[in-house]
Formats: sequence, structure tokens, C-alpha cells
Amino acid sequence: MTRFNTNQWLALVLALVAAAYLAMAWQIPNFPLPRPVDSDLFPKVLGVSLLLLSACLFFERPGPIAGADQIDQVETQGPVLLTPWARVIVTAIAIAAYAFLLVPLGFVLASTLLCVGLTAYYGYRRHGVNLATSLGVVLALYLTMTRVMDVYLPTGVLPF
Repeated sequence: MTRFNTNQWLALVLALVAAAYLAMAWQIPNFPLPRPVDSDLFPKVLGVSLLLLSACLFFERPGPIAGADQIDQVETQGPVLLTPWARVIVTAIAIAAYAFLLVPLGFVLASTLLCVGLTAYYGYRRHGVNLATSLGVVLALYLTMTRVMDVYLPTGVLPF
């Protein structure tokens, strides 16, 4: 038996998560009225997609960098907030703050702050392009979800 590389271990974990997610997706009850797209379609498609992508990741041939199991020492030097583990922690804190600020600030403002803040933190320095792109994507998502799909999203301080 050969030793699994990092991608294969990650693919196995993702496949287990996808299988559990699909098992829960099959438990979603059908809507009583017949309609072409039911409430369980999107979770099932998402679970199958994750399962297929984890299979692709498992059989992907790792390159010299993708299969490496060691952290680059040059990357760990420098400011503490720019080390790989600090980036994971800062991203997790930003997502938690997003969850807490979603209702008071609203979807548009909280999502735009998350996108702009994280892209600036990761080093993108064209702030005007960053703001315009983030706001455009968030507004498109907001309008699609609220106007087309009739999903309620918190408006917060903005008068939408």
C-alpha cells in the first residue's frame, strides 16, 4: 500500500463530509405542491458536486509544490499577521464578525466590508477596483436573492 499525500487525505475528508451532507439532503421533505424545482434540489446538487470534486482531488497527480508537506520557511518570516496560520485565524475572525454584523449592518454592507477587508488584508492594493467589484457582486447577489428568488436578507442600515 502506498502512502497517501496531503491532497488524498483532504479528498477523503471532503468525501466523508459530502456523504454526510448528501445523507442530510435526502432527509429534506418535498414540498406538498408539485413544482419543477423543489427545496431539496440545490443541496443534492451541491453534495454530488462536492463528492465529484473530492474524487477529482483524490486522483489528481500532485506537482512538486502541491504535494509538499512542509511550510516554506521564507513565508513564515516577516510580520506575524502575514504568516500562514495568522491568515487562517484572521479569516476565521472576519467570518465570525461577518456573522455577528449581518443583521445590524445588513447583507450589502456586511458582505462588502468582508470582501473589501479580506482582499486588502491578503495584499490587493487597488482599493477602488476592489470596492467596485465587491459592491457590484454583493449588489447583484442581493438583488437576485431578494427580487428574483424572494429570499429575505437583512437590510440593516441601508434603505433597500
